Amino acid sequence: MTIRLSRTFLAAAKTVLVLGAFVALGACASSRNLDQAFSDLSGNAELKGVLFADRTHDYGDVDITLYEGRLMLTGTMKSDSGRAKLIENAWKADGVKEVIDEVFVGDGTGFGQGVEDSRIDQVLRARLIGDKDVVSGDYKIAVSNAVVYLLGAARSQAELDRAVELARTVAGVEKVVSHVALRGPLVQ
Repeated sequence: MTIRLSRTFLAAAKTVLVLGAFVALGACASSRNLDQAFSDLSGNAELKGVLFADRTHDYGDVDITLYEGRLMLTGTMKSDSGRAKLIENAWKADGVKEVIDEVFVGDGTGFGQGVEDSRIDQVLRARLIGDKDVVSGDYKIAVSNAVVYLLGAARSQAELDRAVELARTVAGVEKVVSHVALRGPLVQ
């Protein structure tokens, strides 16, 4: 009995490992490579460190979104000088090849709007994940004052159009701004 149970356990473990490998391979085929993802994580952490160390301005209402070296800044700054310093600091992070400035000068986001922006973000993420025509891992989302900003790489114009439509139809969205590049289909 013990031998049979062990064989059953080993067979189940092998099945789980094989399924896990297929999931991992599928994720690699459907999204960016690990080097790009780690580079973005490193650049993101480095920039947050630079901004945290810079006590001259309040960066608390700024979102940092990094995808394959393209850095998108969204949110609000209280002054033009703060916005300029933010952009200057953005170029200090390793791996940043482009800075996309979508920051507005004005009052920060109110609590109610922040909650609404979070709701929009979560609804859109769920829609992208659930849509068979969009590779959700290739898109980054930022929502600020009911404006959805998309960053990433689409495999086709049809996929990009679908992602924008999914964003546009979320209740409460006032505008969608796309900074998504067309990459084309992956070669297998």
